[in-house]
Amino acid sequence: MATDLTLPAPSRPDVARIQRRTVRLLVATQTIGGIGVTIGFSVGPLLVARMAGTAMAGLAQSAGVVGAALLAVPVTRIMSGHGRRPGLVTAYLVGAVGGVLVVLAAATGQVPLLFLAILFFGGGSAANLQARYTAVDLAEPARRGRQLSLVVWATTIGAVAAPNFAALADRTTSGWGLPPLAGPFAFSAAAFALAAVVLLVALRPDPLLTARRLAAAEAVAVAPAAAIPVAAAPAAAPEPGAADGGPAGTGRRGAGLRAAWRVVRERPAARLGIAAVAVGHLVMIAVMSMTPVRLGEYHDDTAVLRVVGIVLSLHIAGMYALSPVVGWLTDRVGRRPVILGGLALLLAACAVAGSAGHHTPGLTVGLVLLGLGWSGTMVAGSTLLSESVPTEVRTAVQGLSDLTMGLAGAGAGALSGFVMQAAGYPTLTVLAAIATVPLLALALRPAAPGRASDEEG
Repeated sequence: MATDLTLPAPSRPDVARIQRRTVRLLVATQTIGGIGVTIGFSVGPLLVARMAGTAMAGLAQSAGVVGAALLAVPVTRIMSGHGRRPGLVTAYLVGAVGGVLVVLAAATGQVPLLFLAILFFGGGSAANLQARYTAVDLAEPARRGRQLSLVVWATTIGAVAAPNFAALADRTTSGWGLPPLAGPFAFSAAAFALAAVVLLVALRPDPLLTARRLAAAEAVAVAPAAAIPVAAAPAAAPEPGAADGGPAGTGRRGAGLRAAWRVVRERPAARLGIAAVAVGHLVMIAVMSMTPVRLGEYHDDTAVLRVVGIVLSLHIAGMYALSPVVGWLTDRVGRRPVILGGLALLLAACAVAGSAGHHTPGLTVGLVLLGLGWSGTMVAGSTLLSESVPTEVRTAVQGLSDLTMGLAGAGAGALSGFVMQAAGYPTLTVLAAIATVPLLALALRPAAPGRASDEEG
């Protein structure tokens, strides 16, 4: 077991220092990784549309999201056994391999290889998503929303500028003999590799392993006060996870998807957290993935990359730039109200974008609202989920959440191209709005007695 509970637990001042250092490091790597993810996903639909047709363009986003979702399972397994650092490094390296393969597929004209490459490319997105959970491993309960949102916000620095770098990257690599739209993925691969190296070298001590040592030390400190004579002691109920093998809190066994699903099924707060993250991502992917294609309907090839860059930059600013405010609201007013606010923004986004026609400023406003709604559901839902499940299954539940989110987004991305071709962009936004109804019903359901603390932090 990589989590050595015999090592001394750090003092509280040391924990605060480790947490500050961890968050600063995550801010740096999220900036680098955000550049890689956003360059790829802003250009991907255009590259697929060029190579395979408009109907297949949504599958570009879908393949990347599926890759991120599927990779979340082995990455969280690695984290459960060995800590956050090797899991994050693995995800970024897989994303770098994917970026290289996209360049190869574009150069050779191989469409099947292109989709396989985008699947691997999703590794960079998986790492960026898992980093938000790394930020709360050692966070104080009253600051979990803000710490998580700060790491989400860090993506803004690279992501807002990244779409505008796409045209520059394309021009730069055209001199290397690469086909149009392939060069940006070479830059993405380099960004992912750099993020992996920084984490490998600098994410020490590992925040998840440190949190487990702290939990073990606190359990030992509390045990003497609760001790009773052995002869009179009743048989203790096994701690969650212990029945599946290994001491409770180690996260070795019982930390798979089956155990995670059992825990989520029993906890309304966890169900709401997963649903908020998944539905928000589904709506965002469905609308955002077809926006470059929508813009391509009335902009020529020389202008479309520039316009797409501007629109997606503002959309990504909506996703990330105000996330510290969203995190502060999550801690102050509660998780559920922020989830409901995010839903309201998603519905407004669908209405504005769907009615904008070929009016780029109106479409841009809709995409900004879409990003803000995603931020609300992502930050509040992730915070609620992380604090509503036991420590020993937390990484597995977080992996289940990212898998669910990814599959929901992948389904939306896969269908969006066909809906766009068959019925148009306005119909796509209407269907995306309808998809929020189940989450709205779940979020409006009154909290069960005794569960309020779970859902409001």
